[in-house]
Amino acid sequence: MSNVKLWQRVDPFAVLSVSVPLLIYLLTLAPSVTFFDSGEFITAIASLGTAHSPGYPLFVNYARPFIYLPFGSIAFRVNIATAVSASVACYGVYLITSHILATEVLTEDRRFSELYKRGIAFCAAITFAFSARLWLQSNHDKPYPLISFLSAMIVYLLLLWRDSYRKGEERPAYVYLGAFLAGLAFGAHQTIVLLLPSFAFLILSMNWRLVFRVKDLIIAVFFAVLGFSVHLHLPVRATQNPLLNWGDPKDLTQFLWNLLRKGYPVEKPARDLSLLWAQINAFNVPYEFTWCGFALVLIGIAAFLKKRRDEVLAYLIGILFFLLVIVGYFNTPGDMIFLTEEFFTPLYLLSAVFIGLGLFALLKNALAFLPLRTVSTLPVKVAAGFLLLALPTTVCALHYVENDQHENYIAYDYASNTLRSLPQGAVLFTWGDSGAFPLWYLQGVEKMRDDLDLLHTPHLVFKWYLDSFPELFRYSMLRSIPIDTISPENALQLAITEQYARRPVYIDFSTRYSVQFPNYSLRQRGICYQLVRGNEDTPQFPDISIWNSYILRGISGGMFFRDLDTGKAILIYANGHMEAGETLLQLKQLGEGIQELRTAAKISPELQMQISGILSGYGLR
Repeated sequence: MSNVKLWQRVDPFAVLSVSVPLLIYLLTLAPSVTFFDSGEFITAIASLGTAHSPGYPLFVNYARPFIYLPFGSIAFRVNIATAVSASVACYGVYLITSHILATEVLTEDRRFSELYKRGIAFCAAITFAFSARLWLQSNHDKPYPLISFLSAMIVYLLLLWRDSYRKGEERPAYVYLGAFLAGLAFGAHQTIVLLLPSFAFLILSMNWRLVFRVKDLIIAVFFAVLGFSVHLHLPVRATQNPLLNWGDPKDLTQFLWNLLRKGYPVEKPARDLSLLWAQINAFNVPYEFTWCGFALVLIGIAAFLKKRRDEVLAYLIGILFFLLVIVGYFNTPGDMIFLTEEFFTPLYLLSAVFIGLGLFALLKNALAFLPLRTVSTLPVKVAAGFLLLALPTTVCALHYVENDQHENYIAYDYASNTLRSLPQGAVLFTWGDSGAFPLWYLQGVEKMRDDLDLLHTPHLVFKWYLDSFPELFRYSMLRSIPIDTISPENALQLAITEQYARRPVYIDFSTRYSVQFPNYSLRQRGICYQLVRGNEDTPQFPDISIWNSYILRGISGGMFFRDLDTGKAILIYANGHMEAGETLLQLKQLGEGIQELRTAAKISPELQMQISGILSGYGLR
């Protein structure tokens, strides 16, 4: 009997709001490391180290237990951690929506009304689940779903507090717990700060005199600091010299350097109207939820503006502060705007709540036109179900293909192919993060090619980075040069000079086209280049035999998923073949050169005109 009662207390729609997204996320989950920050995050998680500024200690510690799952690679297990956090973020939508609708009446049929209110909350949750942004973040390691879930829990706690305050049974514990979660969320991503004005408004709009409650304020700050103390992970783990120890934050100076993101460039572009619009458009509700979803957001705001004015204003305040800081203050360069798109995920969660409220208003008005006796009939129930499921089904269909990463081995293969290109004991200098981070994962976590040293050029100007390679840089001249007087390019040239006499020196494709090497000629070896003393213009025979050892899953177009750096990686393979082909034509190796150019055209047909130009320059077709 007790089991029956327990089952009756379980809300099946709440279970579905987590399980349905999780199922879809697992079906589309990336099987291994991906580009951007993936390899670096996984390396930090596997070693309980420190990721790039601001360190992400909560995300690192949250994902760490998942690496003990008994299946898949470490990268796959960490990706599961993100899928789980994204799924519970969807539950956050369900929780908030169903709470707001709890006092609403859909029809006079109480049972029908309760059932469909929960169904509406479920539809809002899975609409959020299938949004382009959350879905993309769910299928590989990202901290944004975790901060979205924590944001939802804070909003829900504040709604509970507001209910208790109205009843004269004020329960400040809700606020204290919310403050703790806000401090904790800072360890997932610092954008939680941009929601603090909304949280504060939800409290002070009940009674602005609450600001003078010094005791309650002190207690709330204490709990916020307690949550923020997750950042002690950074100095504590730094003393253990983990595999990834970004910034080496073992003392206060380096801790603040990491926390305050001082290692990033501060130059901002001159802004014109086109750049401003592109920055604003990073927050794009119609793209995430379709124009119908956007219309439902507006309907939900209009329908509940009078009854839930404070919640509506809190949502709009959140949008305002996100745009003021991310667009106004950050002034992100055009080629980096795609990175800021991820910051808006908590706002999309709240947008999904208003989609649910809009669905409720739409269904309520539709049912109002029907005779009372027909409202609870089967045809009406079926029609209502179709109405509610239309949007999430459409959003899922629109975004499925572009977010299906279950065959995405591009980054893994790109990194492993890079390692295959290098002889025993070589040193490789990398430039871009997407070219370096998967290498860190393969070597540091999967223990591939421990004989190599992988050096990231932009970090050569930092003492903490030189300290992580004591054997290489113990006596390096780089240690005697002040950080603000040397560029990464010059640091690279100096490091190459010091390493050249000891071992083979290689650079990756990004470094090849980012830095000039006037004292060296470049011998191509697949997608890497060996530096050889001599004139930069002296052609070296490319080693094209290395291509035969490469694994190229997904390059031929069998994988639908494409993000910016996945596309770049494919283009790098094509450019590598094209460059090898042109060099072979220079060296009178016409047959091999033509074959390399044909391979390049096969990988990237968009290079066909450029390849035709090369061939015509040598009198070939």
